[in-house]
Amino acid sequence: MKPGNWLESVNCAIEGILWAAKTQRHMRYHFLAAVAVLLSALFFRVSALEFILLALAVTLVLLTELINTALEVVVDLITPEYHPLARRAKDVAAGAVLMASAGAAVIGYLALSRYVFPGLDGGNKGFGQPPGELSVVSALTVIIVVVLLKARGEKGTPLHGGMPSGHAAVSFSIATSIVLSPVGPVLSLLAVVMAAMVSQSRLLMGIHTLREVLAGAALGAGATLVLHLLFS
Repeated sequence: MKPGNWLESVNCAIEGILWAAKTQRHMRYHFLAAVAVLLSALFFRVSALEFILLALAVTLVLLTELINTALEVVVDLITPEYHPLARRAKDVAAGAVLMASAGAAVIGYLALSRYVFPGLDGGNKGFGQPPGELSVVSALTVIIVVVLLKARGEKGTPLHGGMPSGHAAVSFSIATSIVLSPVGPVLSLLAVVMAAMVSQSRLLMGIHTLREVLAGAALGAGATLVLHLLFS
């Protein structure tokens, strides 16, 4: 029945939130993470702008999880049996939650990094450039490019096979950022070796071909190098 007044509408909304928290494990995890983030903001005494960003990130994640839960319930109501379109609807809704969570993680890093890593901000006391910003942006850019390339390809699945190898691309992006940072030759060499081992594992498991792994490594290293040269 439709709520008769504003107060009943609010009560229905609260009941919906409570039901989602009671029945959805991920919803409870998001609520716990939200509490942890807000308590961290109080502990570090973040600025007003930083707190606004954190609050928006928390709200966005909780909002998308509620929408995802509502969509799953509607899909189950319409088609209790398995249907490929029902699966796609649920997958896309879950993808929205994943995107919101990834964005929230980036916002949390931007807002809290100078408090968690005070020695890496160069003495910056304002809401300035966070440490490692270029490396984070490079890795995210590589991930987005890999997603777009895999979406255009017809081989493999998003997490298994296809051109290029996402694991190789991301691992070599991170390794390139480490090589370009002032960490010394030993750590740089170890980072490259680790990236090579990650890429080799995709070959040994038969998930990617050598061409796909090399393409991913070239994409990750090349894109990260270009971004560092342009914005470093």
